[in-house]
Amino acid sequence: MDYSQFLCMTEELSLLSVIVILFLADLFVCGKEERGLACAADGTCAVSGCGCHFRTVFPVLLMLVHTVINLVPWCSACAAPAEAFGGMYQHTAMMTIMKSVLNVGVIVVFLMAAKWLNAPENRIKMGEFHTITLFTVLGMYFMISSGHFIMFFIGLELASIPMTALIAYDKKRMESAEAGAKFILLALFSSGLLLYGISLIYGACGTLYFDAIGRTIQPNLLSILGLVLFISGMGFKISLVPFHLWTADTYEGAPTVVTGFLSVISKGSAAFVLFTVLVKVFGSEAFMGAWSEGFFWIIIASITIANLFAIRQKNLKRFMAFSAISQAGYLVLGIMGGTSQGMTALVFYLLVYMAANLGAFAVLHVVEQNSGKIGMDDYDGLYQTNPKLAFLMTLCLFSLAGIPPFAGFFSKFFVFMAAFKAGFHLLVFIALVNTVISLYYYLMIVKAMYIKPNDNPIATFKSDCGTRAALAICTAGVILLGLVSCVYNYIDSFAYGL
Repeated sequence: MDYSQFLCMTEELSLLSVIVILFLADLFVCGKEERGLACAADGTCAVSGCGCHFRTVFPVLLMLVHTVINLVPWCSACAAPAEAFGGMYQHTAMMTIMKSVLNVGVIVVFLMAAKWLNAPENRIKMGEFHTITLFTVLGMYFMISSGHFIMFFIGLELASIPMTALIAYDKKRMESAEAGAKFILLALFSSGLLLYGISLIYGACGTLYFDAIGRTIQPNLLSILGLVLFISGMGFKISLVPFHLWTADTYEGAPTVVTGFLSVISKGSAAFVLFTVLVKVFGSEAFMGAWSEGFFWIIIASITIANLFAIRQKNLKRFMAFSAISQAGYLVLGIMGGTSQGMTALVFYLLVYMAANLGAFAVLHVVEQNSGKIGMDDYDGLYQTNPKLAFLMTLCLFSLAGIPPFAGFFSKFFVFMAAFKAGFHLLVFIALVNTVISLYYYLMIVKAMYIKPNDNPIATFKSDCGTRAALAICTAGVILLGLVSCVYNYIDSFAYGL
């Protein structure tokens, strides 16, 4: 066996090293509760040598090192395409950039979760949260770098099964356990559909390599049905209508930190892989017309239905769930036409959406941790007691709505431009109309925080250091990503498509 092929798997090996180090650190650097000692209810440690705060900071530091090492293709050798395991694993510069985007999101999630993990009920399982989250990301890495449907499916399951454990992390809370049960059951059905579609494609072509299928596949009953089942399975992962029914219940029941992770990182990796498979496997003219027509209606349904249902929500986690479904429609807009410009727009949109959405979830999380409130009416008058949080929430919502000069405006502009140049003029017009509807319901939260009176508003509180750091990163992304054009240009230099 030629072990030199592992050298092109630097991102996966680096992340696996982080997982092993965290596993050993959790084993030997134990909190007081594992030695029979008790920490204060507010998370402060009265006894030295506890290790509680070390166990929340250490994963962030390791992920920072991992991200910096693998942030971008530093040299021409790193940017050169490579493969391993006979082409089942593939490495390109664009895949490295996509993995780096996921890494930044994971760092923000770990920062958000610091105080929550130091709570007495979560401290003993703190290590499991970090390890399971990173195993999920490892599965996404394999999905992104797959050149073969078996490698793709292994990565998909490695990402999906640990995600169920994260959703049901608060196992003693009925809503969390229910959300985990709903997610795993629907994930099983969607994986079954997807795997059946892959088997039909294999029956039609006799191979599972993306490139080989793209050269040999012909439009017949087996291959078309396989395409339909594949899109159905991936539609569940991205929360596209009509495969979205699990989203609101799962987002509401899962811990808020996990909901933020699920809404951005999981969805983004699935959308990137969907683009790759459609371009490499179904990129011929005979198939592109079929899946473009299908996604035309899926995108319209996702954006429109999600916007209409978001208006009716009173629970902010359900509200953000329907917002995520709508944003998934805009994200998939970059797939239309399968062009390199569309890939650039998709990755840039994901990066901006990650900053804005995780920023909004950071505010929801810290408010919930300090007040226990998550309803929209609870945010009435938030500006009076917590003006900084209200202001940062407003910035993130404006970016999600696509208001200039925030980065969300530029990300929507780029996906609209990619779809328009691909010839989908009516689709872009409908998406623009829906942007106005989304602006209305995002402003409902702004109105609650700044205008609606409240005799008993959420009390003034001080955010923890982790949340403040996460909000600083997200705010910088919301403001700067749209103004610093070199980010988009750099992504575009490595994009590929039809």
